[in-house]
Formats: sequence, C-alpha cells, structure tokens
Amino acid sequence: MINKYSNIPLYSQLKNIIIEKIENGEYTEDSKIPSEQELCEVYNISRPTVRQAISELTNNGYLYKEKGKGTFVAKSKTRIDIRNYSGFTDSVLDGQDTGNRKIISIETLNSADFKKLYEIFNIPYNTKVDFIEVKYLTSQNKEVFSLNVSYLPLNLFPNMMEDLRENKPSYDILKGKYPLIPVKTKSVLEIIYTDQTEAQYLQVQTGQALIKISNTLLSKSGQVVEYVISKYRADKCKLVFENSK
Repeated sequence: MINKYSNIPLYSQLKNIIIEKIENGEYTEDSKIPSEQELCEVYNISRPTVRQAISELTNNGYLYKEKGKGTFVAKSKTRIDIRNYSGFTDSVLDGQDTGNRKIISIETLNSADFKKLYEIFNIPYNTKVDFIEVKYLTSQNKEVFSLNVSYLPLNLFPNMMEDLRENKPSYDILKGKYPLIPVKTKSVLEIIYTDQTEAQYLQVQTGQALIKISNTLLSKSGQVVEYVISKYRADKCKLVFENSK
C-alpha cells in the first residue's frame, strides 16, 4: 500500500506497486490496468500523482496506452544474452537468419564524404575508397527491436549490393572469402534518444531511450571488414552480461 509518511515520493511508490503486480502475474501482458480514477480511489492519492507514475511506466516500456481504451501491460522485454549473441550486434556478415532482417536501403558512399570511415577502416586519407551503406531493421517474433546501419568496403565485397538485394544468407555472401570472415569485435555502448526518423522506423515516440552499440568487426588478420551502428529499443531489449576470472 501507499505510505504517505515515507520519504519515497507517492508516484514512485505507485510505480513500484504496479511493477510488482506485473512481475507476479496479477497484471498480465496486454491486460488493461485500472483507470486513473480507480487508482486514485484505491490508493487515496491525487490524479497528478497517478498520471506521473503511469507516464513514467509507459516511457520505460512497462505499459502502453490505446486512445479511447485505456492503459495496458506491455509485452515483456526481449532478452538479448550477450554470451550467445554473435558479434554483440546484428551484422550483415554474421547473421544467418535473413528472415529477421528487413533492408531499408543500400547505397554506395565515397569515403571522402565520411572522414570517420578513414579512421575506422585504417585507410590513408589520400586513398579513394567507396563503401556500401546498408540500413536495415532487425526483429524478433515479428516485433522490430533495432535499427542498424552497416558500412563495408566495396573493394572487399564487390557483389555485396546484389547479394543483399537477393537476401542471401551470410554463408553464401562469404563463400570463398575466408580471410574476411569476422572473428573479433570492438564495441562501444551508450544511451541515446530517438529523433523523428528513428522513432518512425522503431515505432516509438520521439525522445525515447535507445541502446546504441557502435561495433567494429575484424577478420582473423586484424583487418576491419565492417562497421555497424545498431540502435536498440531500450523498452524491448534487456542486455545480459556475464564475466568470469
């Protein structure tokens, strides 16, 4: 119950109560929770307090609203276990199941227009190199959870654009290219917030938190073969880390 003499804000107490009811199964996925008025009456608190709690739970992915219908319990977060997740991100070079990948666009870029690529791929500034830029969505159980942009040197993968358009799996794309198979990754993780374009692709509101992973993939020889920026819906993904010494 709500303790009005506690140092914990009332809205935060209500949030914890609702989360507990979700986790113990009292509020099941896609079920409607009590209305704002009902929560006010049950816990003897004001409507602004209830609205703040509901708003934060909605932004954090516990709840979702349907106009004219009410507030409902969101589906549980997708579990992405880093121990079993190849390359720490969705790469067009290591993904075997192309059914979970939807390509948005494939373009050719000149590295001169993207100076950061020179540094990432260790290319001398006086060298002209074209890159393939692939934008794609990844999903699980038909639900989109990440927006990705991959950069690959065109000279290493001259047929990549055609292969991707034909939706070929990675073992076909990399056939005969054993020295270029990614075996090592360097990753940087940060929290960002969606802009209007990202929000449209990921089907979320502008300003919602995302987990951004910038990932550099290297071959066995240490050559950089791909650079991927992946942006995961923070309300749908749970990253699990495990380390032992």
